[in-house]
Amino acid sequence: MTSPSIRAEGLTKRFGPTLALDRLDLKIEGSKCVGFLGPNGAGKTTALKMFTDMIFPTAGEAFLNEVSVQKDRKRALAACGVLIETPEIYPSLTPTEALQMVGKLRGLSDAALADRIPGVLAEVKMGEWANKKVGKFSKGMKQRINIAAALLPDPEILLLDEPTTGLDPRGMAEVRDIIRGLKRGQRLIFMSSHLLAEVSDVCDEVALLNRGKLLFYDTISNVSTQFARGQRAIDVGFSRPIDDATLGTKLAQLTGIASWERMDPLRVRLKLSGGTDGSIERLFSEVAGLGVGAVRFQESASALEEVYMTQVERGD
Repeated sequence: MTSPSIRAEGLTKRFGPTLALDRLDLKIEGSKCVGFLGPNGAGKTTALKMFTDMIFPTAGEAFLNEVSVQKDRKRALAACGVLIETPEIYPSLTPTEALQMVGKLRGLSDAALADRIPGVLAEVKMGEWANKKVGKFSKGMKQRINIAAALLPDPEILLLDEPTTGLDPRGMAEVRDIIRGLKRGQRLIFMSSHLLAEVSDVCDEVALLNRGKLLFYDTISNVSTQFARGQRAIDVGFSRPIDDATLGTKLAQLTGIASWERMDPLRVRLKLSGGTDGSIERLFSEVAGLGVGAVRFQESASALEEVYMTQVERGD
């Protein structure tokens, strides 16, 4: 079985005199989550719409699993689940009924739908709401149903267009948690976002787009190391609250930490005095061994923010 892949080759789109996407060359392979980051108006949705044949490119070509979307749309999209913008669900339907409608439009049989619908509702943590009317759901709950619809065909590739837009903080956190769970399903997830913290929190790699141009594509760690000029930082999440005195005593045992600050009761940010990948790998092992319930360890959004602002301001 080959790894899922997404590729753009000279992908360009003009709307009259406006150049929305400028010769995008991008190749992503393997099961992971890639953030398609950029400010509003950068061309992210335009690119995703060309990957799904919703709009036609002015020039260039898009490929899913090395099948041209423009030349063989049906075969290219067969292994792809898509959530572009925010589709509305008929309020009188239940999630089960809404997914049955979407599944039939995608050509799934009744037997296949009966098998898949409970599973995708479980993936988006909506199983207990399967037979409730959608009209009474919050925006976050509706978005979870939209993600479930994208998962119906059990796709190898999942394209998500700013999936947390318009949600309150709780809804955003719920959707991000679901996306982290989807990463365990051996899928290639390509998710557009203009939120730095979201990309840093959820994604493994990042592609930065600005004014229709791709500025870079790499792992978040490599991007921070290569471009950031400030001090590197790591966010650590805990399974239970730790008081400052205890945490300070524990962290004092570690080398390579210049300082630390409390983000909330379950998170701290460690400012590193070093910066090499080797020191971060060692630090991960040491923090895990402190016995303080560390459950998450990731590059801080602050490092990515510096890269983002520097590169977008440069615009090249």
